[in-house]
Amino acid sequence: MPNIEEKSLIVSEIKEKFQQSSGVVLADYRGLTVAQVTQLRAELRKAGVEYRVLKNTLVRRAADELGVEGLEPFLKGPTALAFSADPVAPAKILLDFAKANKLKKFQIKAGVLEGRVIEAEGVKALADLPSREVLLAMVLRGMQAPLSGMVNVLQGPIRKMGYALEEVRKLKAAQ
Repeated sequence: MPNIEEKSLIVSEIKEKFQQSSGVVLADYRGLTVAQVTQLRAELRKAGVEYRVLKNTLVRRAADELGVEGLEPFLKGPTALAFSADPVAPAKILLDFAKANKLKKFQIKAGVLEGRVIEAEGVKALADLPSREVLLAMVLRGMQAPLSGMVNVLQGPIRKMGYALEEVRKLKAAQ
């Protein structure tokens, strides 16, 4: 059993993880086998997500010290936390993993997005969002569309002048 100093170190570590993460997902991991947990951790690690099983009291204390309100009702029973700089990644990976493995007991409890608690439905909605890379590609495509349209408009007079010069060349060659 950790002593008070060890617990305070763990609480400060949890606080640091909350501060560094823009997305945290809390899950009830019951029903997972050791092999499934290992597979899940590997998938999360590939996406840069840290998955930890932590004591509810220590998480509650860290959340209270950070001023994160509304997390306490979700800190009951076994709880695993997935910390990530990308708010969508942990939600998407955990939900996809649960669907792929047909896990009935594994549940998303809640999430913390930019310091605010969201319920399980909000986490599921977050998982349905496209990834950051896809969103950036969509924004870039939207920015490029007007530019390519403008290029076509500006090329129009030059193209017409080229056609006119070609016709003049044909007339001169015919004479």
